[in-house]
Parts: sequence; structure tokens; C-alpha cells
Amino acid sequence: MSVRSLCLAILNFSDATGYEIRKETTSGSFSYFGDASFGAIYPALSRLEAEGRVTVREESQHGKPTRKVYSITEAGRLELVEALLEPPAHDTFKSPFLLLALHAELVGPRVLEKAIETRRKHLQDELDLLRSIPQDAEPGASNWVRDYGIQCKTFALGYLDANAAELIELAGRKHALSPRQRRDALFSNAAE
Repeated sequence: MSVRSLCLAILNFSDATGYEIRKETTSGSFSYFGDASFGAIYPALSRLEAEGRVTVREESQHGKPTRKVYSITEAGRLELVEALLEPPAHDTFKSPFLLLALHAELVGPRVLEKAIETRRKHLQDELDLLRSIPQDAEPGASNWVRDYGIQCKTFALGYLDANAAELIELAGRKHALSPRQRRDALFSNAAE
């Protein structure tokens, strides 16, 4: 999803500042849908405003600079719907933890035990964040998406708990294959 569409999606739920949009994409309930930097958000909001997709109002703050609060317009909602009608791109998943796990034999059990504990904490934090999102009073898409995220994180945490010992054991084995041979074997198995 483009930064432009992500901004519109967030504003479709409530008015927000650029800072609040950034926070939603990094640690809020929209962090699962995309990420956007300030360097991308503010130009997107400026273009959306110039095109009449959003409006902006300035709010004074005592002892602080005036803040700009953005609201979606009907034209912005129509653009959001058009963007949502496009076939979605593949979900992206990148995991530094899995890169480390791929090299279990190189790093050894102690490093892996710490990494597994850190990953458990990250998964639990993500699960706590999802569970903290209040359910809508009536059944709807927001509840379904929240519950889907909870199921994904719960499964990942359960898999890690059930299989961490196996990965630690692998880390303790002497590696009979060179790193290149392991990589080639891994990717040749994946291609079959």
C-alpha cells in the first residue's frame, strides 16, 4: 500500500496529525499494514491537501507550536476505495530473527537462546498490543482483522515455544557442511 493510501486509511478512522499517522504506522494499530517515514508522510499529506483529498486545520497548543490536524474528504474516501479495489500486493515479511535461526550452527546455543527469548518478548508485546485494541460493539471487519492478527501472533508464539529446543539443539551441533553448502541445500530444497 502506498504512503498516500496508508494516510487516507488512517484518516478514514479519525482525524490525525502527521506525527500521529507516523506513530500509527510504527507502533499503533496500523503498524501491521505498512510503514511510513516522516519524509514520506508530510509530502503525501501536502499533495493530498492540494488535491482536495484531505483538509487541514491548525490547532493552537499552550507553549508548543501550532499543530496541523488532517481530515479526510469525500474525494479522499473515493480515492481510498479505488486504491483498496486494486489487487493487494504480496504481504512482506522480513525477520532478522529467522536470519539468525538460519545460521544456528554458526552462532551457537547461547546466542540462540537469547535471540529466542527476545523473539518471544517481541511476539508477546505484539500480541498484547493487538489485544489492547478494543473490539467494536457490533461484529465487523475491524474485529475480524484484530482477531486474525491475534491468531497469527498466537500461532507464532506457540510454534516458537514448542520448537525452540530443537533449534537450540541444532545450534549445538558441529556443522558438517560449510555455510555455502547449507545455504545451497536450503534453497535447493525450497525450489523443489
